[in-house]
This record gives sequence, C-alpha cells and structure tokens, in this order.
Amino acid sequence: MNLLKKCAKLLFVLLLVSCSGGIDDSESAYVPPITQPTARTIKYLALGDSYTIGQSVCETCRFPEQLKTMLAGSIDANYNLKIVAQTGWTTTNLKTTIAQVGLPNDYDLVTLLIGVNNQYQQKAFSIYEQEFPELLNTAINLAKGDKNHVIVVSIPDYAYTPYGMSTGNQAQISSEIDQYNAFAKNYAEQNGVKFIDITPITRQGLDNTTLVASDGLHPSQLAYAKFVELLFPVANALLQE
Repeated sequence: MNLLKKCAKLLFVLLLVSCSGGIDDSESAYVPPITQPTARTIKYLALGDSYTIGQSVCETCRFPEQLKTMLAGSIDANYNLKIVAQTGWTTTNLKTTIAQVGLPNDYDLVTLLIGVNNQYQQKAFSIYEQEFPELLNTAINLAKGDKNHVIVVSIPDYAYTPYGMSTGNQAQISSEIDQYNAFAKNYAEQNGVKFIDITPITRQGLDNTTLVASDGLHPSQLAYAKFVELLFPVANALLQE
C-alpha cells in the first residue's frame, strides 16, 4: 500500500512539472517594447527674390510652399521650410543677407532663383557673372556640400505681363532675360547642378491672364503650380536618394 502511494505521489509530481514547464518558459521570455520610428525631417531652403517670396499671392501659394506640400504627399516626413528672399533683391542683396543670417550647412534641398532685379535695375551683367557662381557655390555648401541637392530655377519673363507690355520694351526685356538664363543654365550644368526652365510658362502670360497675379506683374498661384509640376519630379527624386 505504501508503495502504491509513493508511485502515485511520484506520478503527480512528474505531471505537475511537465505541465507547468511550458507556462514558466513563456512568462520568462523577454518581449522587447514596441517603439515608433522617429519621423524624418526634411529641411528645404529657398533662395531668391519676389518670385520666391511670392509677391502678390498668398503665403501658401508661392512655389516653395506648393513644392513642400507636394513633397509631403510623396515622402512621409516633417518639413522645415526656410525662405530667404525679398521683393527687389539683386544677387548682391541676396549674397549680403545670406552672410548676415548665418545659415547652417544642413539643408536637404536648396532652390536658387535670382537675377531679375539685376536686369530690371540695369546692373552691369558682369555683376551677375561674378555673383551668380558665388551664390550657387554657397547654395551647394548649404546643401551639406552636395550639388545633387541643389536646383537652379530660371528667371521668369515679365515682358509677357500687362506691366511688361506697358513698358514698350518687351523685346529688350526678353532678350536680356534670355542672356541671364543662358549664363545660369550653362554654369549650373557645367558644374553638375540641375537647372529647371520655367520661363516658357511665364511667356504665356498675355494669352492666359490667369498666369499673372493681380498686380499685373508677378506670377499667379496657378503659374507657381505649373513651376512646381516641373520642380517636383526632380526634388522628389533627389530626396529619395
């Protein structure tokens, strides 16, 4: 009888250990905490003049804001847009302000659109020939030294606006704008920097008045949207690298 009790007790212990072993193992296994990935931050610097600051259009209508919005629909990230631009600025004004502001060299995207006021104010073309390369080199440095993250945007042609038509010098304006754009395009491409030609869009301004802002001179929200249609594929691709 004692032997039967001992056997029964031993069998009970063995069964208890066998059943409880799996439970103990699962409870002691380490389960790492679930963490959310840190959102990427994309820093975009837009350098220019009235065409960058968006004279006579709403704040979200200017092309850097529209480009930022379109990029946000493609690349999930936090966006930090910095605009250094003002109506009337020449290359000299932009150079001086950049030096005074002291921008960091950590931008993921930099756009540069400058020169119309050099032409409008009839500055010597030699100033542009000297200062545009300096500004482009600065833009590259601000883009972490990566020329592939800089985009040069051509100068719009204001000859094709009511204001331009009123000057009586449309042919001269267009010819001089062409000279500025040709220099910028050649210099950018020789140095491996992307150049986007938006000028043909603005040359539709007299035939399609919706491309001109209410002031009769600057591009409208629609015109800037058309700029962005050309800029977006390039900007999106370089930010995906």
